[in-house]
Amino acid sequence: MKILSKFLLVLVFAFGSEHLLAQVTITLPTLPKNTPTKDDIYIAGNLNNWNPADANYKLHKLGSVYTITLKEAKGNAEFKFTRGSWDKVECNKNGGQIANRTFSYSKKLALNLSVSGWADLIGEQDTASTALPNVSILSKEFYMPQLHRSRRIWIYLPKDYQDALTKRYSVLYMQDGQNLFDAKTSYAGEWAIDETLSKLEKAGDEGCIVVGIDNGGSHRMNEYNPYVNKEYGGGEGKAYMQFIVETLKPHIDSAFRTHTDQMHTGIAGSSMGGLISLYGALAYPIVFGKVGVFSPALWLSDSLFEFARNSYLDPRINVYYVAGTNESAQMISDITRMDSILNKKGALWYNSSVNIKADGEHKEWFWKREFGPFYQAAFFDVSEAYQKQWQDRLERNIKLVPNPANEFTEITTWPIKQLQLLTEKGSLIFETYVNNPYYKLDVSAYQNGLYYVVLDFGFAKVTKTLEVNHKQ
Repeated sequence: MKILSKFLLVLVFAFGSEHLLAQVTITLPTLPKNTPTKDDIYIAGNLNNWNPADANYKLHKLGSVYTITLKEAKGNAEFKFTRGSWDKVECNKNGGQIANRTFSYSKKLALNLSVSGWADLIGEQDTASTALPNVSILSKEFYMPQLHRSRRIWIYLPKDYQDALTKRYSVLYMQDGQNLFDAKTSYAGEWAIDETLSKLEKAGDEGCIVVGIDNGGSHRMNEYNPYVNKEYGGGEGKAYMQFIVETLKPHIDSAFRTHTDQMHTGIAGSSMGGLISLYGALAYPIVFGKVGVFSPALWLSDSLFEFARNSYLDPRINVYYVAGTNESAQMISDITRMDSILNKKGALWYNSSVNIKADGEHKEWFWKREFGPFYQAAFFDVSEAYQKQWQDRLERNIKLVPNPANEFTEITTWPIKQLQLLTEKGSLIFETYVNNPYYKLDVSAYQNGLYYVVLDFGFAKVTKTLEVNHKQ
């Protein structure tokens, strides 16, 4: 131990005096014997958005010892060691997944750790898959022409898919596919999407196809952020979302029995995946009608807030935010800020849901637990019963004031997509696109008599009778 302590002292001076203020030094005195000598060792955790090949978190090698001194920070850290990708993450001696390593930042903390094995070097036969039979790999190398690289794609099919041959299904596109269905491929714990949806289907849910897109490992930070961040990279998010919309979705819609419209199509993800999913909904409002935004990394760029201010959203979009009080202090304020921006645009009328959980952490177990509530909240509106419920509600609550009208009648309701004015005989005499919950209809030029005001909300139409009377 004396030799190791002297060695660490030498490292401090070797890497410069600025590290004297650093709080945590992590050292790996030895590695498994089968570790390739040319491979670098990295730390991937909540301190770098789980990037498995972050050059800023590569351990320095001196002799046979690997070490890194981390920058000052507060709170708790979670991490794992990798050799540059999640396929090469550390594991136990039998090839099984291990829990995240943790520590609390404190001055002069020194951690001497060891790695029992590497997932790619022990053999997959030592770890059993936890994915259900209706989960499969659509492609191990699905080409992404917008990014000139390939990616593994997963697909979950509802249990009645093979039997209900005339039935079509909603589709949910999700980020970080490694973590969705199978503990064998997960690097931080699986979400158990397949088990959750199967239970809901047994309870009567219509079912949903889920498409899981593996993250790109070292490309994750770039692909999941449409804006460049000087410290963390980014800038490929636009191309990544183009891949989903222009390449992957058309393939899924042609190969499987899907509902292709916006109200049956969702996108979801956590952390960086939450950021890119929200961006996708803002960039493609006619494609995605459901958005699961789990603990989004909105802190990376103010550009997304500005993009939100200038974006058009279909008023029926369902945005579901999830976060915990045990995450960063900025997390909740960022979500509140984004939700406020979108609500001021009148876009989210009844479908914005901010869910802050007292025990919530920036961890897979939390997102796993909250997936079911998100799914039920987001996709409950695709049923015929729901559509009728809203049709009846609109019929009861929409009023034309005043009615009879002399010069104007005002309509205050949920955002109207389109308004038409018909004569008593059904002839169209006026038409406009509104996209606003308020509209003041000028009837001063129309003759006395009865007219029909047709309000189209996209998912429902309501017709109200209007009397024009200039003799009032």
